[in-house]
Order: sequence, then structure tokens, then C-alpha cells
Amino acid sequence: MRRQSSCGEFRTSVARIFDSTNDDRHEDICMPEIDVRFANIAADRRYKILCSLVIPRPIALVTSMSEDGVVNAAPFSFFNVFGDTPPIIALGLHRRPDRTLKDTTANIHATREFVVNLVDETLAEAMNITAIDFPAQESEIVAANLALTASTDVKVPRIASAPAALECRWVHSVSFTAERELLLAEVVRAWTREGVMDDKFNVDFVAYQPVGRLYYSLYTRKPEVFEMQRIAHADWVKANKP
Repeated sequence: MRRQSSCGEFRTSVARIFDSTNDDRHEDICMPEIDVRFANIAADRRYKILCSLVIPRPIALVTSMSEDGVVNAAPFSFFNVFGDTPPIIALGLHRRPDRTLKDTTANIHATREFVVNLVDETLAEAMNITAIDFPAQESEIVAANLALTASTDVKVPRIASAPAALECRWVHSVSFTAERELLLAEVVRAWTREGVMDDKFNVDFVAYQPVGRLYYSLYTRKPEVFEMQRIAHADWVKANKP
């Protein structure tokens, strides 16, 4: 890893993101230029770098159902939209340390359906409870005091208090290692509660109040919004003529 710059020119008193295994906070922080080869650092350091820089990440509070009809809920921040034609979302799934499937992954493999419930400020605390590693016989839904309501095109119910929900069907999975799986799914229906989106599909971000994931125990809310119009090439040429 290369560190460049004279540290005296790049100092900050802002609290640095930290983790429980390596609490590296201090008052006067030197922030040099960093250039690190990922193959040369441990997996937890790669995770820290990626999750600290690729921010904020949307949170998918996924409800899934076992073949026996048991509903599970779990949050994922390795999640995003992949395309619109077809409408595809991507989820990053991982297995337990013993490489057995977690409930969400096992359920999706079995039923090929799930719901992405988007998370707002009022749902954030319950979302955090669903992240607890409960035993298989204990329900995250009950523990988080969440109410479910029926979906329309999939059998898996959505969370009634979510501001929006995407009903999804599995399309394809790629396993990169024994622990990590990239799952692609088609969105077959979208639902939003009253006040979040109008009939022209314009979203009221103040009413939506989405929560984003940063690193470790840090989240973001109420993003400051600004507008920047995309420029057509002809307009750019016209504006930049000598």
C-alpha cells in the first residue's frame, strides 16, 4: 500500500468511521493519499474500504417464504437496481460461517419469489432488529413487531409499514465463492403507500424519507437534493464554441 502527501496538509478533526475489531478513531487524523492493492489486504479490510466509499447504499428489507409458509425478513445493503428492460434488481447474499444457507437464500432458492421492502426512518429500528441472527424457530417478524399484508403477484407478503415494496421473481444466481452469491431477480410489481408517488410516478422524497446504509453502524437519512440536468451533445457544443 502506498501513502502519499505530507500529512500536515491533510488533517481533519471529523470522527473517522470505525469498527469493533479495530477502533482507529482519534482527534487529529492524518488523511494521506491511499493506493492499496486488494489482493494484498485481508477480506475485512476490503469490506471496510468498499462499504465506506460506496455510499449511501439503499437497503432492501427482504421478505421471503419457506415452502412450509414461514415468512422471514432480513435486510441487505448489497442491493441495487440493475436495469429497467427487463426490470432487474441485484442482491448480494452470503452464507453462514459453516456455509449453510441463511433463511432468505434458502427460501428464494426454494420458492423463486420474494419482496424487497424499502426502508424509511420509521421502519429503520425494526429493520435493525430483523438483522439479529435469530434461531430458525424464532421469527424476525414477531420480534420486530412487524405487520404483514398480502402481495398481488407473488405469494410472499410485504411489510405493511414499508413506504414502498417491489414484488420479485428469481431470474439467475451466480456463486463466486462458497460464501457469496449474486442473485438477479425481475421486479413484477411495485407498490407505494399513499403520498409517496403520484400517478405520473414522481416521488415525493420528503414523504418517502429513505434510509441509506453507510459502514458499520452508520446510516444516513433526509438527503439534501439538488438538480442537475443532463446536457445534450448539441447543446454542449453550442455552449462551448470558441
